Amino acid sequence: MNKIIFLFLLSLVLLPLHVIVVVGLGSWTPIKDVKDPHIVEIGQFAVSEFDKLTRSRLTFVKVVQGESQVVSGVNYRLLLEANGSKLTKQFVAVVLEKPSLKSMNLTSFKPIIIN
Repeated sequence: MNKIIFLFLLSLVLLPLHVIVVVGLGSWTPIKDVKDPHIVEIGQFAVSEFDKLTRSRLTFVKVVQGESQVVSGVNYRLLLEANGSKLTKQFVAVVLEKPSLKSMNLTSFKPIIIN
């Protein structure tokens, strides 16, 4: 009987911890230093991949801000500036990085439209 009570009490303690861990995964977290060389590399990768796909002749300028999300790797959602046709434009890019596989994949690249 004591084992059952002990297991019940233990489950009451561990269940909230499990919920905290699960809620933390998948949520977007702001990137504090967008000038970090790794973040800049991801931004350059996003512009380069988009340019390869569209031949848009964009040139990376900088990462303005960003967020990261832990999934089966790390998603990076970055607000980027890139030069194209003599204009600097802003884009939102999402890159999935899988460090264990040493791979990056551009999953989204959209211009910011200002009315």
